[in-house]
Amino acid sequence: MRSFAGRSVVITGAAGGLGQALVAVFLQAGARVLALDCNTQALVALREAMPPHGTDKAPTLATLVCDITQPQDCTAAITQAVALWGGVDVLVNNAGISHRSLFEDTDPAVLRKVMEVNFFGAVHMTHAALPQLLARRGVVAALSSVAGYAPLLGRTGYCASKHALHGFFDTLRTEVQERGVQVTLICPSFITTGIGAAALGASGAAATTPRITTGGESSPNDIAQRILAALAQGKGQLLPDRTSRLAWWVSRLAPSWYARAMQRRVRAEFEP
Repeated sequence: MRSFAGRSVVITGAAGGLGQALVAVFLQAGARVLALDCNTQALVALREAMPPHGTDKAPTLATLVCDITQPQDCTAAITQAVALWGGVDVLVNNAGISHRSLFEDTDPAVLRKVMEVNFFGAVHMTHAALPQLLARRGVVAALSSVAGYAPLLGRTGYCASKHALHGFFDTLRTEVQERGVQVTLICPSFITTGIGAAALGASGAAATTPRITTGGESSPNDIAQRILAALAQGKGQLLPDRTSRLAWWVSRLAPSWYARAMQRRVRAEFEP
């Protein structure tokens, strides 16, 4: 079991939802956390929501505004963590956005934006952190989704970005695991966070169609606790809820049946 006490953890998309829950559970585990987000006000609220976090000279929680689509911001974030705590032991690529629109109606620029955040944002952060993770035999985790291994109607860009994460991080694992770096993909189903409400629509504005979920929604705190345990146990992949585990097996053993069942459930989002 890996201990996170005294370890330096960088979390992207940390100011709300699952990100905030991850900050809380890592702090409870004794880690020192650099919380990154592009929302300045949300980062202020995050600091206020967390328990006392060290001193000015020895903080256990620091926040930094960071746009992960900009490589220079990612490099600056890792530099900040090293300056505060001497290195980076864990990187959690949590930041992400979604969209809800049929591809035939969607401006391709929407798909590009989703890829920039969900895929290239994780690539930029991981590239910036990798020298530290190699030196300290650390952990890099990426928040994927059921949409990372199975289709989800009306979310072509989102699914593409999450599938890309699997190709990237599964391959990265083969490059770095023998040098002591753990690579973990996390694939939840639906979580009660703001990502659904903030999903992009066909034109890039906020989606107006109501989100339909399958199998209920997990709480951010429950998923965060499961992520912490999976990273401590050295798992390469985490399917943290019943729906994600069921989808994993059914989409592999009966892919056509899975696709039809998913279509029946989700298509109502896009019907007039």
